[in-house]
Order: sequence, then structure tokens, then C-alpha cells
Amino acid sequence: MSDKPNYLGLLNAIAVAESAACEYLTAWADTTPSPDVRNVLLTVAAREGEHGMSFAKRINELGYEVRRKDDPNQEKTLALVRSDRSDLKKFEKLKLHQLDTGDQPDIFDGFFKDHSIDIRTGELLGRYIAEERDSARLFRGCYEQLVAAGNGSANATSESLQSLDAKVDALCRAVDELRQIVVAQAMPAPTRKSRAAS
Repeated sequence: MSDKPNYLGLLNAIAVAESAACEYLTAWADTTPSPDVRNVLLTVAAREGEHGMSFAKRINELGYEVRRKDDPNQEKTLALVRSDRSDLKKFEKLKLHQLDTGDQPDIFDGFFKDHSIDIRTGELLGRYIAEERDSARLFRGCYEQLVAAGNGSANATSESLQSLDAKVDALCRAVDELRQIVVAQAMPAPTRKSRAAS
């Protein structure tokens, strides 16, 4: 029987996604004309980069290594954030202003359903979740300031349509996370010497 943690796929998915987010938020910060937007982007990018490294470190401590795969969307995202579109349009295209769900359930609500999570990993996940939710609030606040400043047209879509769009996006992210976990758990356990994270 394998001693591979059930949650290894989740840790790997977080490490990869957070590293990618750090890259595109930093690239965006380099192009924005707004010092306020730059400050928010760099704050969140620093968190994302730390999360990527912290989860990679935890995977290594568990005896595995991060598995990275090419993401065709990363180049598109980098092209978008480096473009001459307004910051408001970039927020809307990436849907970053919709990440904050307030008191409604979000993708993180199910992370601790796995009762086998060890204490150190649980501490790391807890901090990660708290910071991700705070980052979502920062993004929403930044977006609202851009809208208030008249930096583009944000009222083209009705509130109800935006709310529905946010829920569909959250559901898609949750399904993708579950798919990655199921795929990771279905993979045969590697030998002790060459084990790699799923």
C-alpha cells in the first residue's frame, strides 16, 4: 500500500498555479500607469510567489517534487497583461474582481474535507486560504476604485449577469481542481527513490 498523501495533487496544483500567477501579476505591475494598481499587484504577486515556493517546499519535505506541465493559457495571459489595454479591462478579462465571494462558499471551503491532512500541511493551507481571500478583497477594492475613477466602462453588463458569470467561473475552477486531484490519485505510486508529486 502506498504512503503517498491523498492531498499531494492539491499541493502540486497550488504550487504550479501560484507560481504562474506571480509571473503574470508581476508582468502586469511593470506595465500599469497607476501606482495604486501597481501596489496591489505587487502585494498579491509577492504572496503568490511565496505560496508557490512554500507548497513546492512542502511537497519536497513529503518526499516528492513538483510536477509542472506546459500551460498554453499562461502565454495568452502574459500577452494580455503586457498589452496596452486599460487596467480595468485587464481585471474584467481575467475576472480577478469576481474572486471575492464575500460570505458565499468559495473553492477553498472544501480543502479540509480530507481528514488525513497532516498538521504542517494544514497550517500552510490555512495561511494560504486566508491570504487568497484577502487578495481577492484587494482585487475587488482596486477594481471598484478604477470603476469609480471612470477608468473605462464597467457597467456594460448587468449585476445579475456578472454574478452568474462569477458563479460559473467558480464552479469551473472547482471542477478543474477535482479533476486534477482525481487524476493525481489515480496515478500509480512511484518508487521511493524517484517519487514525484502528482
